[in-house]
Amino acid sequence: MEMDKQTALAGVKLFEGLSGDLLRALAGIVRLRRVAAGEIIFETGRPGEAFYALASGRVRVFRSAPSGKEQILHVFGPGEAFAEVPVFEGRTYPADAQALEDSVLVAIPRREFVEMLRREPELAMGMLALLAGRLRGFVSQIARLSLQEVPERLAGYLLLLRATQGADDLTLDLPKGQIAAYLGTIPETLSRALKKLAEQGLIETTGARVRVRDAEGLERLAQARG
Repeated sequence: MEMDKQTALAGVKLFEGLSGDLLRALAGIVRLRRVAAGEIIFETGRPGEAFYALASGRVRVFRSAPSGKEQILHVFGPGEAFAEVPVFEGRTYPADAQALEDSVLVAIPRREFVEMLRREPELAMGMLALLAGRLRGFVSQIARLSLQEVPERLAGYLLLLRATQGADDLTLDLPKGQIAAYLGTIPETLSRALKKLAEQGLIETTGARVRVRDAEGLERLAQARG
């Protein structure tokens, strides 16, 4: 059974708590977009005519340098919205977005959504909260990249996975090369950091599986500053 637009919108955190009437009004302006794993959703420099929310699947947002090196800015999962900032600026997308797996997106057009915000203060407050949360997230990421060494960044990443997956036995949600890019390093350094955490008794690793042995130790390491 295919997902309808109102059901997809109801699963988006940004729209939690909205009335049925407002969800129906939103459903009237959005469209569902199905993308395959590896498909590019938008590219740097393209007009920001819509922002997106994930009904299912995962998407990475990243920047590429002329050298070909990539920096992953964020990985989004079901219920999360992304690419809202360029839409509200009326400017272009500052990064690329790519589906990591087959995904269903809710595409929310800029012009129609801004008109709804003017009429619906409840919706406008939700957008302010989303933008504030995104800003906090980027401040934290900048602090990690500038102040912490790779093992500390890795500890924070593993704790985030542990909270998301709700278990001590973790499955790495990205290939190691992409995890390295997200942490601002290279695969070889990431491998050394994984080995170091294992030698310290904090984790055990088997391929793409990681078992957290000492969550408190990981917490202390993640809060350290280089």
